[in-house]
Amino acid sequence: MNVAMSSTASRTIYNVPNALTTVRFALAIAVMVLIPLGHFASATVVFLIAASTDWMDGYWARKYGQVTKLGRIFDPFVDKIIICGSFIALVGVAESGVASWMATIVVARELLVTSLRGIIEGSGGDFSANSLGKWKMVLQCAAVVSVLLCLINDPAATWLRITTLGLLWSAIALTVYSGYDYTLAAARVLRDQGRA
Repeated sequence: MNVAMSSTASRTIYNVPNALTTVRFALAIAVMVLIPLGHFASATVVFLIAASTDWMDGYWARKYGQVTKLGRIFDPFVDKIIICGSFIALVGVAESGVASWMATIVVARELLVTSLRGIIEGSGGDFSANSLGKWKMVLQCAAVVSVLLCLINDPAATWLRITTLGLLWSAIALTVYSGYDYTLAAARVLRDQGRA
């Protein structure tokens, strides 16, 4: 019986969506290695592959009924590693324009939302990602790619530098607002749970 249970667990955990997420995790680590080494073109390509394939594991899991508890935790974790790791790595590049306080805001927002989600879903509530959080991710990815393109084309064209600056500040602003919005949503859920 234990063998059968072990076999079932293996089929559940070791599936295509989780394998894709694992590959994305490896790509995220590669980006964090490539940026400090100054391989900005390679980092851009790897980052684009990691970020653009985010939808694949979730789509496959839903379509083929392979949603697992591991996947529900691992997939958003990898998303956070991709973004937070890239911002942190870019702080170490003087020409990137990414300040340490920007990376701190990005990391702090992710820690806050993850903590709130853990509290609410741990008590049986629903705290799924909303459209604002998804747009925040898109804008952050665009900012990282734009910064990397500036580093590749150093000195960058004026239009590229202006675009990068706009994307970077917009990403930070939306990150702050998204964290605020999630905090209000969490407060409402917790209040309603207290009344139940």
